Amino acid sequence: MTTLSQDGTSRDTLLRAELLSFNRDPGEGDMPSPGSLEHYEDGLLWLRDGRVHAIGDYATLAAELPADCRVEDYRGKLIMPGFIDTHVHYVQLDIIASYGRQLLDWLNEYTFPEECRFAEQAHAQSIAEAFLDEQLRVGTTTAQVFGSSHPGSMDAFFSACRARDLRMIAGKVLMDRHAPDALLDGATGIADSERLIADWHGKGRLGYSVTPRFAPTSTRAQLDAAGGLLRNDATLWMQTHLAENPGELDWVAELYPGSPDYLAVYEESGLVGPRSTFAHGIHLDNAMRTRLAERGANIAFCPSSNLFLGSGLFDRHAARETGMAFTYASDIGAGTDLSGFATLKAAYQVGQLKGQPLTAWQGFYGLTLGNASALSLDEHIGRLAVGKEADFVILDESATPLLARRTARCTTLGERLFALMMLADDRAVAETWAGGTRRHQRG
Repeated sequence: MTTLSQDGTSRDTLLRAELLSFNRDPGEGDMPSPGSLEHYEDGLLWLRDGRVHAIGDYATLAAELPADCRVEDYRGKLIMPGFIDTHVHYVQLDIIASYGRQLLDWLNEYTFPEECRFAEQAHAQSIAEAFLDEQLRVGTTTAQVFGSSHPGSMDAFFSACRARDLRMIAGKVLMDRHAPDALLDGATGIADSERLIADWHGKGRLGYSVTPRFAPTSTRAQLDAAGGLLRNDATLWMQTHLAENPGELDWVAELYPGSPDYLAVYEESGLVGPRSTFAHGIHLDNAMRTRLAERGANIAFCPSSNLFLGSGLFDRHAARETGMAFTYASDIGAGTDLSGFATLKAAYQVGQLKGQPLTAWQGFYGLTLGNASALSLDEHIGRLAVGKEADFVILDESATPLLARRTARCTTLGERLFALMMLADDRAVAETWAGGTRRHQRG
């Protein structure tokens, strides 16, 4: 599998398998638009120093291989770029599958008590490691992650990511009202964020996302200060919540009576821009969608969470018609599964209820290059292409008896991808690689 340079360090890794990667949005049709994907039935993925050195048909590239190299044979498996999750709470890992409530009750009954535990650094470290183990097990190599309001929760998370050389974006939650006293950070929240940015943003493959939880738990002064962080450094990201639940909308209108709508609360503080992710965006009108599109922000579509909390059905077609970018996310812990397969399955079900069926082409494009582009990360990840970071998953389409039976009946790549979208789970992820290194291997 590997050849050595003169100093004895590993340089080349060669994997033979079926390869699939998207070049751009494949469109909404039953077949992908011409040129929108790269597919090699018998391909070679050639890695060097953590990046893709070459990719193509095995028969074509075989003649260029070093004489002393060994090719690892993954024929019968499918390699795709690593999955990307644009909205997830690592600190809520242990409350996944807690008996359902709607949003505001969920926060008070489950979320806030759980996040209080992250004042203990040892607990934060333990959950950060467990969360990353789970992410890699389901094939997710990059995520945009909420911590708790404790700065130590982010030190623990970033340290664990750095040790595994993962490309991750994350931030400490900001909230200075309407939460338990143990979670409020009014006196120190911005200063703690500034320290975390200095310590972690741009270190290795890490990025910092300024993270006000949502408008009801931040005063205008805190939202304005968060906007100031973004103005001071255009390379930062921003993540929060928007228009998830009707009760939430009513609360925001009561707390911010001078703002014309929920989105305007964030706009007035300078929080809406090309690196801004707003989770959910279910209860928006087209004027708000258009404003988000004009500023280059994206909505994180969290289908399993939206169904679990009864929040509503995201309108993908309205998003596309207004040019508003949207991404796919698990939203653990209200979401019911960290797996990208489960997210796409739930997105398909939401689409069916809205009369907007989701094709497998759209789903897997969204989970890879689409999410990377919306997060301004497509320069680094999201494709199997020369020069990109070598973050990818190796998928086993016979991982379960039922998946194997269904796949055996498929006659096209599109059918196989749809079967994966609907039937696969973590067992279908044979291996997960990040930065050119195998970080998870099933079994």
